[in-house]
Amino acid sequence: MPGTLAVGNPKLNAVVDVDIDNSGKFKYILCKVFDNEKPAESKLVVRGTARAEFHSGIYDELDAQVEGTGVSIECLGGGKIDHNAAEKSITVFGQSQGYGKADHALTVEILRKKFQGYGCITCKD
Repeated sequence: MPGTLAVGNPKLNAVVDVDIDNSGKFKYILCKVFDNEKPAESKLVVRGTARAEFHSGIYDELDAQVEGTGVSIECLGGGKIDHNAAEKSITVFGQSQGYGKADHALTVEILRKKFQGYGCITCKD
């Protein structure tokens, strides 16, 4: 499901892979971002924040960010993240009532690329 990312696709490269709070426990979503002109080219992104009361609030924020950029998003599910920056650990778990459970293994894979200095990035069900 990760899609086929065209390395040189500037529209997709303009959307950061991970944007989550620096610390704490919060809701997150996993989204597929795809080029409107080349829908076969896509990538997965993770967004999470304690500011959002609902997962849909995170989606709405990302949707507003990409509006008019030539890309669209599709939410693949959600859950929660427990991010402890001091201990360099992240745990992914749970599900979204509105979007269903994200593939936490894919989320962990994306987070590991962003937080390469962390010793522990895992998921639990």
